[in-house]
Amino acid sequence: MSVLMVFRIALKALGRNKMRTALTMLGMIIGVGAVITMVALGTGAQNAIEEQIRATGTNTITVMSGNFTQGAVRMGEGSSSRLMAADAEALRSVPGVQWVAEGASTRQTLVAGNQNWQASIQGTNVDWPLIRAWPLKYGLFFTEQDVQAAAKVIVLGSNVAEMLYGAEVDPTGQNVRVRNHVFRIVGVFASKGASSGGQNQDDQAFVPYTTVQKKIQGIQHLNNITVSAVSGDQIAATTEAVKASMRVTQRLAPGEEDTFRVFTQDDIIGFATSQSSTMTDLLAGIAAVSLMVGGIGIMNIMLVSVTERTREIGLRMAIGARGRDVLMQFLVEAIVISLVGGGLGIAMGFGLAETVKWLNGWPAVIPMDSVVMAVGFAAFVGIFFGFYPARKASGLDPIEALRFE
Repeated sequence: MSVLMVFRIALKALGRNKMRTALTMLGMIIGVGAVITMVALGTGAQNAIEEQIRATGTNTITVMSGNFTQGAVRMGEGSSSRLMAADAEALRSVPGVQWVAEGASTRQTLVAGNQNWQASIQGTNVDWPLIRAWPLKYGLFFTEQDVQAAAKVIVLGSNVAEMLYGAEVDPTGQNVRVRNHVFRIVGVFASKGASSGGQNQDDQAFVPYTTVQKKIQGIQHLNNITVSAVSGDQIAATTEAVKASMRVTQRLAPGEEDTFRVFTQDDIIGFATSQSSTMTDLLAGIAAVSLMVGGIGIMNIMLVSVTERTREIGLRMAIGARGRDVLMQFLVEAIVISLVGGGLGIAMGFGLAETVKWLNGWPAVIPMDSVVMAVGFAAFVGIFFGFYPARKASGLDPIEALRFE
């Protein structure tokens, strides 16, 4: 029997019970659609996380004050006060480094007239907006002369400016009080949104780091140093060079524990996206269960079909049909159900992903490998779960089949 004839017989048999065929396909449709939708939403969320982290700065390397041991007690990260401006100055001559920004942070209440707002105050230098690729909405950033003089100048985040002065108001040139010091507002940053850690980046104010050290906190050390590499392909080499420079300026002997920690955006991206990827895999695994249920449904229906068509099978075998012809016929029926159901499931998955994206604004990216995987899995399910009923049909004795009632 030709392959074309096998397909014609299989399609005709499926067409005789349209409702049952459609209900059998439904398991595959829902399974494939669910897998594609979950993978699309998971992948979209993962990409959004990566873009959000990269939006905080280009090719960024961060040096944090590390831990230290006091007697028999190991102090935690950030407890060291050995990170100094001299360390940052040395990093400016490290190959591959483009910009360097010292960091000294505090949290204070800002007062303007009868309004007040508590926000994070970041002490930094003139390289900060370049590292973060952060434009200003109003005014200018403070200058290198302001840093050298520990001037009382401040640049507000958009949320801080709105809380103190109202929306769409340019406060540059006005004064704001921090503790007992009066600062002159020289600029306002454009809205940046949330950081990778969920912090509202717009709820910050920026002053020269020397001002934080000398006039707000009375310290000499830094909390962190932010470095920008010249290009993305030099991140790894630049990170190692930064570590080597830090060990020299920190006067650490070979084998001695670091008093600092260096990490890159890739470290943060890897941590955040690994969590997202795990959740995506979990959701896809749950959705794949419905594919297995659909496959069991196919096997169940095909077994019922074999029982119903026992006399038909016996008649065909009596007039010359071989066992492999019967095997092929039932196997083709199972595969057709799987592939057609898989195709409709793909369409359903694309539609659901786009609908969720449109209704909720969630990112949705459908990787082509998920489509290929869904089609391949649908075909596998058809062959795997359809083989046993087809094998059972091909093994029937023609005489016994003709006697079947």
